Amino acid sequence: MLLARSKIHIARAWLAVVTFALPCAALALELRPYAVVGDSIPASLTGVVGDVTRGRALVVDRSNTCILCHNGPFAQQKFQGDLAPNLAGAGGRWSEGQLRLRLVDASRLNPATIMPSYYRVQGLERVGAAWRGKPILSAEQIEDMVAYLASLRE
Repeated sequence: MLLARSKIHIARAWLAVVTFALPCAALALELRPYAVVGDSIPASLTGVVGDVTRGRALVVDRSNTCILCHNGPFAQQKFQGDLAPNLAGAGGRWSEGQLRLRLVDASRLNPATIMPSYYRVQGLERVGAAWRGKPILSAEQIEDMVAYLASLRE
């Protein structure tokens, strides 16, 4: 009887792991193709314009790391970074395509950058096991951030 219960618990645990792992694995397989032209990715990853409000929320969310290195027009956010360019006026300095490439894979522009590749999964080193084969952000999140950053004009 005890052995049967153990098998049921193991089966439930395995089912839970598979249920949560499969969507992550599917996400990695669903990277949308994009073309780098010069210093930009001119076309949207999703085919639609991102949402500025969601983009701002992503930029100031510390789990996405933007404001750990960058600072900008986020007065209510304490302890902003100073390792990377100020994001104030980003939309005036860079086109949407240039912003998109910086988010997707900044190492294409500067191989020595410390900025993460938010939408790249191949050829990366020192990636934690939980993130291997998965982008940090979805195509939709990239587009939301592009929309917000493009709206920042001094």
